[in-house]
Amino acid sequence: MSSTTPDAAASAPAPTTVRKRPSVPFWAQVFIGLALGVLLGFIARQFDQAWLAETLKTVGGIFVQLLRVIVVPLVLTAIIVSIANLRQVTNAARLAGETLIWFAITAAASVVVGISLGLLTNPGANATLDTSAGAAPSHTGSWLDFLTSIVPGNFLGLEVSTSAEEGGALSSSPDFNILQLVVLGLAIGAAALAVGAKADPFINLTRSALEVFSKLVWWVIKLSPLGTAALIGSAVANYGWDLLGPLALFTADVYIGCAIVLLVIYPIVARANGLSPVKFFAGAWPAIQFAFVSRSSIGTLPLTQRVVTHNLGVSRDYASFAVPIGATTKMDGCAAIYPALAAITVAQLFGVDLGLTDYLLIAFVSIVGSAATAGLTGAVVMLTLTLSTLGLPLEGVGLLLAIDPIIDMIRTATNVAGQALIPTIVAKRNGLLDQSVYDSNTFAGADARLELDEDEVTVAPAADETRIAVPA
Repeated sequence: MSSTTPDAAASAPAPTTVRKRPSVPFWAQVFIGLALGVLLGFIARQFDQAWLAETLKTVGGIFVQLLRVIVVPLVLTAIIVSIANLRQVTNAARLAGETLIWFAITAAASVVVGISLGLLTNPGANATLDTSAGAAPSHTGSWLDFLTSIVPGNFLGLEVSTSAEEGGALSSSPDFNILQLVVLGLAIGAAALAVGAKADPFINLTRSALEVFSKLVWWVIKLSPLGTAALIGSAVANYGWDLLGPLALFTADVYIGCAIVLLVIYPIVARANGLSPVKFFAGAWPAIQFAFVSRSSIGTLPLTQRVVTHNLGVSRDYASFAVPIGATTKMDGCAAIYPALAAITVAQLFGVDLGLTDYLLIAFVSIVGSAATAGLTGAVVMLTLTLSTLGLPLEGVGLLLAIDPIIDMIRTATNVAGQALIPTIVAKRNGLLDQSVYDSNTFAGADARLELDEDEVTVAPAADETRIAVPA
């Protein structure tokens, strides 16, 4: 029988909430890593410190590889669970269709920005490059790539790429096709729905696996400051900034075009759907800044999905479907602005006049053709698809590759911003958005909310013990 009296119970201390906050915000840690990486890369390049350049390259490569490896099971389990949860979401097919339509609308606006900048500034006519130095890439995109890339080669869509290293040695590394993972997840999730109650143990196991992989990914993301320093440092050490001179106007056009999409087009779309652009950028900022330094939409995918649900208030069931689809096909930076500007630049470099039909083809490839490169190598393959469709020399790709790491940062940040925005506005239009969560976004609190499930504990002291409850 309990000996606790009502008076004693009344006098017991009330539960208090203790929040553990990092002394330095996550976004600040990333920018400190960015500044440190630039400094280390400058030292390695300026003073010819090969060991430092190699160290930065190795650490950065390990960080990206960790993300890529964990993303494989994360995407697969997330898609399966999201499809299994669609029974709780009404009009799922209409949601998917509306998402793709908004992808196309913003892609069309982005490619118009790219073409307009190219026509206004003539980046190829003002470039000082020797076209004889160009070389066609070994891998090119084609319209049949979409059909072949969606058919999985094995259960996890894994591939092994072999490359030659210095000294003639061959190096093999695992790779994966993200589009094949999405197709596999869709098929397995649909099969689980068709099986019915008998599939419940499998779905529950997949949900548990998703939680485990999500935790692993979050641990890797916490290494972002170190990974940022290594990645940006390696880019500076290996490429420097002296390569920008001959293509300075083209580089500026890419950054300006992406800035217009980020700061003009996306806010207009958000405002037109009753959403505050400032609140959106505050909530999505952790993913956008991480995309800028990592240069990988797929590597940023776990963080993108986390900000969409935790910060922007999008329904988990819908977000776990829309965000991975967006990471494979929603590439306004790499598949709209960049190929439009690059195609105009290459045409001007080789003295080829483009007509109205050519510009319409650029727009068509940018809006529709991005799906053909979803399982391949992003912007470079998208550019080869655009050039080959227009009949332009593929050697032009080689002229632009030298500065690709520098312009890829802003391209990827633009991609990820779009991948977060579209699910948010579709959720808003269909009543799947927690408006109170969205409206509470601030730049200072974005990182704190992402870590809420790890850093917020409730302490309820009793007579002889302290109970700690961690929210699920």
